[in-house]
Amino acid sequence: MPTVGPRFEVVDRQRPIRLVRPFDPSLPGPVAPYLAVEGSPGAPLTIEGAGLRVVGTYDDHARLEVTTGRRTTRHRSRRHGRAAGPVERLGLALTGTHVTLLTREAGAWVARCRVDLSGPTGPTGRRWPGPDVHDEAWLATVTATGGELGGFGQLGLRDLRVVTTADGAAYRPDGRVHLTATSAGPGFFDTAHTSVWSLDPATLDLRHTADLFFRRPDRPGVLGDHATHLVRDEGGDSAHGAGRWLVATSTWGDFDRRRRTRVTLAETTADVLHGAHVLDTRELPLPTGDLRSVAVWDPHLVRTDEGWLVGFVNASRYFAFHPALAGGPDLDRLRLLAADPAPRECEGTTLLRLDGAWRVLASDRHDRTWPVHDLALRRTGRLDAPYPSNIPWPTLVPLGEDEGGGWLAVTFDGTRAGGRVAGYGTHGDVVVMRAAAQGSGSGSVSR
Repeated sequence: MPTVGPRFEVVDRQRPIRLVRPFDPSLPGPVAPYLAVEGSPGAPLTIEGAGLRVVGTYDDHARLEVTTGRRTTRHRSRRHGRAAGPVERLGLALTGTHVTLLTREAGAWVARCRVDLSGPTGPTGRRWPGPDVHDEAWLATVTATGGELGGFGQLGLRDLRVVTTADGAAYRPDGRVHLTATSAGPGFFDTAHTSVWSLDPATLDLRHTADLFFRRPDRPGVLGDHATHLVRDEGGDSAHGAGRWLVATSTWGDFDRRRRTRVTLAETTADVLHGAHVLDTRELPLPTGDLRSVAVWDPHLVRTDEGWLVGFVNASRYFAFHPALAGGPDLDRLRLLAADPAPRECEGTTLLRLDGAWRVLASDRHDRTWPVHDLALRRTGRLDAPYPSNIPWPTLVPLGEDEGGGWLAVTFDGTRAGGRVAGYGTHGDVVVMRAAAQGSGSGSVSR
């Protein structure tokens, strides 16, 4: 397969780990069950709300105590509950339905004990008797002791995607590159949430600016859905007016193989690049035609002269998945245009205009390549770029002449953090690549 465009080279790696972030001062307190508190290792940490109390302690071993009503259960990890060295700080996190006790050792956070509150049987060995932690009324009762309660930050960042305008261009009102990301929690997909970041393309200074949480149309509560594309639509339409944000995201916030992962859409005029927001969503119906389909995810939206194009991933089963493309006059009238069902693990579907034509980029784990497709989802080439571990996304930004031209690529890898108790889902490092201007300039990639 021929390479497409200039050669990318890795120029930077970052790992912005943070356990506790201050609450948005414009909000009264917690808005989603992604919370944390940290303190000295000699004192207990507590997160408590109506009908639930969680206490984390560390003496010579990490321990969690969960109380619901009159029932208290106690938990520890026999193999991983002891710190490898002196404990500098102690942290307690609630991420979705998971509570995790972490120790800070040699400057790094390590999960030492983790309990899933909800299921399938909860920590009591029976159906979970406690409150729904996603419920907003319950969240309003949450307090902490042993330190100041804040929002949970991240152990890693993945699923990085450029914030764009509706026509697919990077949205850069202040010159910085704005990105959505999945802020990895201490565990699988349901411990993560969507965050927003900005990157200086010259200095590569990366800053956290916002967190996004979601209400779904078919279940109560606030969830940390993620793998998100944020679109600034200045034109709007006759129904919604101008100056709106479209937020398309994947329903990973309560992942269960028995529940179909799908895509939702939020529309808002709020400043979602800053602060913390809970957004109401509706389902974005992504057609799969005759394809075998158990789930869809990774939406990417572009409006062309002919209407909307939506790139996404279709899963024929968990976990075998491939890129697909839908289109239509509006987002409520989409039809399947094409799919490439050949690869087994190919995701990060991204629409990008190259040399005057729309192309569909993706990431193929087994070939360890960045395939480039036409709109019929036929592979026409591959990006000439190093391929990190896991399934990094092809997130490219053209740079202006005043920035040296060429391209910036912002992706991630499979590097985990937080130790064995946290396990898969804590990746990754942010990997930044650059490519020099070539051929017709920084605004195009040519074969």
